[in-house]
Amino acid sequence: MAGPRPAAGLLLLTGGRGRRFGGPKHLQPHPAGGTWGGHLVRVFETVFPGCPLQVLGEALPDRPDLPPLQDPRQGPAAALRHWAGTPRPGPQRWWVAACDQVRWNPEALAEWHAAVQAADPGAGRWVLARYQGRIQPLGGFLAEVLVDRLPAIPGASLMALVDALPCVVLDSESNVWADLDTGEDREAYLKGLS
Repeated sequence: MAGPRPAAGLLLLTGGRGRRFGGPKHLQPHPAGGTWGGHLVRVFETVFPGCPLQVLGEALPDRPDLPPLQDPRQGPAAALRHWAGTPRPGPQRWWVAACDQVRWNPEALAEWHAAVQAADPGAGRWVLARYQGRIQPLGGFLAEVLVDRLPAIPGASLMALVDALPCVVLDSESNVWADLDTGEDREAYLKGLS
């Protein structure tokens, strides 16, 4: 008899080319060691030990045990639709994270997951944050029961997926939602750590 489904799985998007950044973001060195992508995997594993991990896009050199799934290189919405058609473990929810949201730490993720559970106790929605007036699809928790609906949703943007699925949007003031798009963003982030 199968046991209960894991509370969460990580789907880490690493397929961006980082044109404005000057190179692939997931390979950037993290101040705590390893890469940006590896940092997010460590954060997730601290909060959800033993839960499913999937990398969508490029491999993480510091996590060779996580072979990446193919990304069609047509943006994150297309990547998610492609991923939804592949075999996967079935946690209750997927933390769909972008490798450039490197401000996450275990405490912030545990707090966010608790808020997600309170807002969507039946694990039937995509729970997203609104940060600085903008809805943040990446970093949200996507209910597993919604994943099979992704391939049929048209549109090239993540917001097309958001608009087509049942969602809960929670306001957040935490800067964990702020991605790093440019080299200047990276320098400001590193300066803030010192």
